[in-house]
Amino acid sequence: MEKRIKELTLSEIIFLLAIWRLEDDAYGVTIRKQIAKVTRKTYTYGTLYSALDQLFKKGYVIKSAGPPTPERGGRSKIFYKLTQEGLKALKASRELQKTIWRGIPELTFDKV
Repeated sequence: MEKRIKELTLSEIIFLLAIWRLEDDAYGVTIRKQIAKVTRKTYTYGTLYSALDQLFKKGYVIKSAGPPTPERGGRSKIFYKLTQEGLKALKASRELQKTIWRGIPELTFDKV
């Protein structure tokens, strides 16, 4: 029996897609910029890292430390990458959205 994939929240979808788009350059600052560019919303770093930590705990992303950088006082950037589970969850979410919207015409305000 195939393991059922838990449905993602809209925020989880946004964060996972930002990481997917950024590929090997997905770390806190770039993820935050990508999300702001797509959603026009700015997340605080506290909210950002809390969400990334939850995605890590759920097994949707892995994280790895990059080399120390002088501009960060010798500290390493933490890079994020989708896991197979994260990719499967995104695919399942997309399929669910397509199913939900199937047969619905373009929404207009004349029915409101």
